[in-house]
Amino acid sequence: MGKEERQYNKMINTPVKKLVLTLGIPTTISMLVTSIYNIADTYFVSNLGGGAAGAVGVVFPLMAIVQAIGFTFGMGSGSMISSKLGEKKDKDAQKLGSSAFYVAMILGIVLAVFSLIFINPLMKLLGATDTNIDYAVDYARYIIFGYPIMIGSFVLNNILRSEGKSLLSMIGLTTGGVLNIILDPIFIKTFDMGISGAAIATIISQLVSFIILLSMFLFKKSIITLSPKFITKESWVYKDIIKVGFPSLCRQGLASLATILLNNQAGMYGGDPALDAMSIVSKVYMIVFSASLGIGQGYQPVCGYNYFAKKYSRVKEAMFFTFACGFTLMLITCVGLFIFAETLMGAFVSGSKEVVEIGARVIRYQSIAMPFLSLNVIANMSFQSTKKKIQATILSCCRQGIFFVPFILLLPLMFELTGVELTQALSDFCTFLFTIPFFIVFVKELNRKIKTEEV
Repeated sequence: MGKEERQYNKMINTPVKKLVLTLGIPTTISMLVTSIYNIADTYFVSNLGGGAAGAVGVVFPLMAIVQAIGFTFGMGSGSMISSKLGEKKDKDAQKLGSSAFYVAMILGIVLAVFSLIFINPLMKLLGATDTNIDYAVDYARYIIFGYPIMIGSFVLNNILRSEGKSLLSMIGLTTGGVLNIILDPIFIKTFDMGISGAAIATIISQLVSFIILLSMFLFKKSIITLSPKFITKESWVYKDIIKVGFPSLCRQGLASLATILLNNQAGMYGGDPALDAMSIVSKVYMIVFSASLGIGQGYQPVCGYNYFAKKYSRVKEAMFFTFACGFTLMLITCVGLFIFAETLMGAFVSGSKEVVEIGARVIRYQSIAMPFLSLNVIANMSFQSTKKKIQATILSCCRQGIFFVPFILLLPLMFELTGVELTQALSDFCTFLFTIPFFIVFVKELNRKIKTEEV
């Protein structure tokens, strides 16, 4: 029995709860470590003062664009790979993996060159102020050099997860994340490199992650083989990657737009203290969101394999179990954040009561709404894994697009800084309400298919 057949049998026969946890826990750990090293960046940089924390927030949209490209090709190819493996079309899976990886790397190089040429006006566009633009440029300059390896890592990570090999993915991501946490104080403080040191630490850690992830393919730990010979001119490959990955492009692209608008509105109504507070809070909530997103990404290959293998009862069981896990984790975390909001902000900021007060209010607002996002995560990933592109795209656009954009533009006009603080929480709750009918329709579809499955 070949490794493809063994993996297929594992994905469609292993008890669902055990399978989701086996795949979801490593993915969650990877997401948490990634979020924690972003927090570490923010923590060490915030101690530099002078708007440095806000500068990291300014550069975040660039990271979101990189993620958008990486997730488009990674989740687009990954979702297709899991469905092709579920249908036992292994040659098609090989074409999808290699084509996605090499094209994404080329796009990363092109984007890096463009960003370096226009770095100063780009920082202004992203919301940099006269106070923090020098910090932003210093930080961004190094981050931009890392675009190709960041994008490549996203693709490699998602391909491994799509195969049901999230443990291998975790090894690469967590190693890089831990390394970043270690390197931050060394470069920032010991070598006295300031905000540039944080960026260099990030790039080194990203390179290490990339090398480890790539080695999984080079040493044939994966089902997919990355080779130029598998790059195809067949248009269906690229069409399917883009179509299936488009919701991820929308989600990450809108995250970038949302951050730009948030930075501009925060700076306008609250100055540098509000900009610093929003930057810190966004990093904190990356950890919270990763709890649900990580277990959800572990669920995706389970959904893809079993849906296209026509094991619909397993899909339904996996979906509800994953939702329960994600909601519980986020609820527990958000309760803790609500209670200790001031203490948490105080750990990042010393000597700025205003930053602490603004950040604590935003944390409490978001803590009330965010647990409900678990429903959007599981619905979105279900639609993406089952090639329901329109539904997946619509749900991906909700949180930081359909609701966030009008709220961030209108609420500050009515409530000034309070409007800025409330925007994300209101967007999250509206997203939850909007997702409910989509989720119900999908459950009904599964119930119909389960009846035919039983017959």
